[in-house]
Amino acid sequence: MGCELNDEVLQIFRAAGAVKDGHFLLASGLHSPVYWEKFRILQHPDLTGKLCGLIAQRFRNEVVHMVVGPTTGGIILAFETARQLGVRGMFAEKVGAARVLRRDFEIASGNHILVVDDILTTGSSVRETMMAVAELGGIVIGLGVLVDRSEIGFDFGVPLFSCLRAPTVTYSPRECPLCAASVALVRPGAPG
Repeated sequence: MGCELNDEVLQIFRAAGAVKDGHFLLASGLHSPVYWEKFRILQHPDLTGKLCGLIAQRFRNEVVHMVVGPTTGGIILAFETARQLGVRGMFAEKVGAARVLRRDFEIASGNHILVVDDILTTGSSVRETMMAVAELGGIVIGLGVLVDRSEIGFDFGVPLFSCLRAPTVTYSPRECPLCAASVALVRPGAPG
């Protein structure tokens, strides 16, 4: 992706107020001084459509039978990316420690699946979704994410496209300098 496109996508996130600074507890359990609030984007169909369009454009020349995303943000992304590719969209739900495709979602053995997600930090929800697809006989041919905030690049064994690559530091709770400095910890999405 060209630098100007990366800058354009970052501007979309900043203009929507989706980039937050502070001390945050991420869904992974890690702490970070930056939080990417994807729902500041996903509440706007035009912004969501534009970003999903970037993902769809990257994989348009691939054979894609359907798009699958993990709950919750991945539902919206899977639907919109699938709509733009003219295929079906599904989602993998958390059941216990795994993700599964429920609700009578079917994948024919050998179908090519594009997995999408919102924010990539540790890669756990992407891996869980890939496993759910594989259990039904699907073949993941690529991954598309809004933001790859991982500090290290991941190798998922398939092409990874991110609308924005923005490495962001994370800390284990025991090693967090923000905790050591007594900066209040924010739990995004937690009730008031």
